[in-house]
Amino acid sequence: MAGSIRILDNKCVGCTLCVKACPFGAIVVENKLARIDYAKCTLCGACFDACKFDAIELKKDIAATRDLSAYRDVWVFAEQSNGKIQSVTYELLGEGRKLADSLGMNLCAVLLGSGITEKAQDLVVRGAQKVYLVDKPELAYFQDEPYAAVVIDLVNRHKPNILLCGATTIGRSLISRVAVSINAGLTADCTGLAIDPETKNLLQTRPAFGGNIMATIISPNNRPQMSTVRHKVMKEAVVDASRKGEVLLQDIAAELLKSRTKRIKFEAEAETTVNIAEADIIVSGGRGMMKSENFAILKELAGVLGAGVGASRAAVDSNWIAYSHQVGQTGKTVCPKIYFACGISGQIQHLAGISASDIIVAINKDPEAPIFKVATYGIVGDLFKIVPMLTEEFRKLLKK
Repeated sequence: MAGSIRILDNKCVGCTLCVKACPFGAIVVENKLARIDYAKCTLCGACFDACKFDAIELKKDIAATRDLSAYRDVWVFAEQSNGKIQSVTYELLGEGRKLADSLGMNLCAVLLGSGITEKAQDLVVRGAQKVYLVDKPELAYFQDEPYAAVVIDLVNRHKPNILLCGATTIGRSLISRVAVSINAGLTADCTGLAIDPETKNLLQTRPAFGGNIMATIISPNNRPQMSTVRHKVMKEAVVDASRKGEVLLQDIAAELLKSRTKRIKFEAEAETTVNIAEADIIVSGGRGMMKSENFAILKELAGVLGAGVGASRAAVDSNWIAYSHQVGQTGKTVCPKIYFACGISGQIQHLAGISASDIIVAINKDPEAPIFKVATYGIVGDLFKIVPMLTEEFRKLLKK
């Protein structure tokens, strides 16, 4: 984005408000005057808004409209953890392939990490024609600042038309920083993507107003067009070992790899059940579970079925189970073959997260509960009697 910024020395009092406001560590105070490191500054305007003394002059050249024709290709941010590509990446590659074909452009992936060069081929066989690879020790695990700085640098250099990212904890943290810095539009939690045949703009569809309507959003004036997409709402790209692609190792300035934070240690959540984002069967509990101890009966059923344990927002908000188990609009979107909803009334926010389930089995003592309107099978009764009965019956059947 064209523009300029400077400190007005005759007005600056060295208060450090701008230093605290700058998200990129681009300002320091020397001899009671603020100084800007232009190599780090992105013209985001945070310091300008924070200054109470009109000591910062910021000019953004809005008239200098971008040449949108210079932006090419569909990019997918390839999320990885401990060197393993996350499955949401493959879902994005599957959808990205359709978008790229509609535009007559390449499908590309961006892979960041340490010691992950060989993983680039996993993206190629899933359809990536180009993989922009940054393999640095400083990127061994996700940190907001260096990851965002690297992606911003790559976007500014190569100018993608579309940039897709998973609506995961990492994706949401990363891509919002990128969008602000490059002055691009960003649509969160999309459930549908398509190309407008006339304008060639990206049509980004997502739930709005608590899931009561579906909104389609466009970003016609800026590039790249950016979206986060929920896990499990799109089909994974199929593996084709015959596919060929370019792996483009990128040179990154050392400055971009610096971070103001340091990871001390990582403790994985102590959990014995299956990750609900990957589970084919999920046993979920809601407000009807009454207390945290009662989730033991759901975990027992899940153990017999090899299932994941989920929960409604009400159960998580009551501290009965960890947030990582939350299903719904403010939790995880799931796509199991069978979803057991135990003591879940079926608010619209929860239904938005389970609508892709093949079979929904609802157990609730309230025959008027909204969950029964979407359930494949409904059982009206006391879940504390019904769930243990199901557990025993499944145990007997599976032994046979």
